[in-house]
Amino acid sequence: MIKINLLPYWEHKKKEGIRKQIIFVSASFVLFFILIASLHVYMTMTVNTLERKVKLSENRLAILTKITGDVNKFKRDKAIMIKKLTIIDNLEKNRMDPIYLLDEIARSIPAGKIWLTSVSQKDVVVRLRGMSMSNSDIALFMINLKMARHIKSVDLVSSKQINYSNVKLMDFSLSCTLKKG
Repeated sequence: MIKINLLPYWEHKKKEGIRKQIIFVSASFVLFFILIASLHVYMTMTVNTLERKVKLSENRLAILTKITGDVNKFKRDKAIMIKKLTIIDNLEKNRMDPIYLLDEIARSIPAGKIWLTSVSQKDVVVRLRGMSMSNSDIALFMINLKMARHIKSVDLVSSKQINYSNVKLMDFSLSCTLKKG
């Protein structure tokens, strides 16, 4: 027997096309959701890995910061120690200078003619105050000081006559510049 399909053929093709489209759209949605889920899992794993790395890096940074602090403290202590050692070396090197200076001043004084009342030193300038019998004794004292090894120059600051226990004496003040080294 012959079957005759009275329905138009395009409806059959249309239904089949719709079914194919539904399958295609459904498969696309499933693939899209699988792709989104995979991307989400991948991103979550990447974020977790990065968070672990950040945590490790922060721990390492804390350790290195502590070490750096120790190193900085050591550098400060070292700088302080070097300053102290430099001061000690300078003191050790120059500890005999005042003795030599006073010895030279004592040798330069004309015997029994000059009396020193004060000696003071600031940096390379030495101030001498005293009394003498005459200006010529002061001049001789200055000449003797100029010949001393540690004294560079000698200048008369003041010289005036005073009465000391009814004796006329010359009160003088000298400024001496020391040689460096």
